[in-house]
Amino acid sequence: MSELVVIGFEDENMAFEMRADLAKLQKEYLIEMEDVVVVTKDDGGKVKLHQATNLTAAGAVGGSFWGMLIGMIFLNPLIGAAAGAGAGALSGKFTDIGINDKFMKELSATFMPGTSALFVLVKKSTPDKVLDALKNYKGKVLKTSLTVDKEDALRAVLEGEDGG
Repeated sequence: MSELVVIGFEDENMAFEMRADLAKLQKEYLIEMEDVVVVTKDDGGKVKLHQATNLTAAGAVGGSFWGMLIGMIFLNPLIGAAAGAGAGALSGKFTDIGINDKFMKELSATFMPGTSALFVLVKKSTPDKVLDALKNYKGKVLKTSLTVDKEDALRAVLEGEDGG
């Protein structure tokens, strides 16, 4: 079962940096993330979700392939590819995988302007090595579905608490 972790930061860039480091840890097989999203709230108060995967583009690519394939059957692959790309992009735009966008927007509405948060859905991890890699980040644990012990360990690393 996946675990949700939401970490808030006092600026708009730190969440992007942590996401990049988590991606490196994933390449080292220390963490497996189902979804990871950076949410920023600019000085004007506008909330923006920065998804790691662009579902609209992925849908367009997949749709154009299938559209071209079907178009070849009917001897018009270009029209088929164009129609497939449009349909795929549209379906990708309305697809929501991983963390619920509405949940992220509702939680982010409570943030101060000029801040950011990292929403991570973790499938599995090696907690001691991941926590060690994140010790240079200073953030606030906003929400988790972790056990109390794991949440306390994360909070101790990110918020500088004793952890016990």
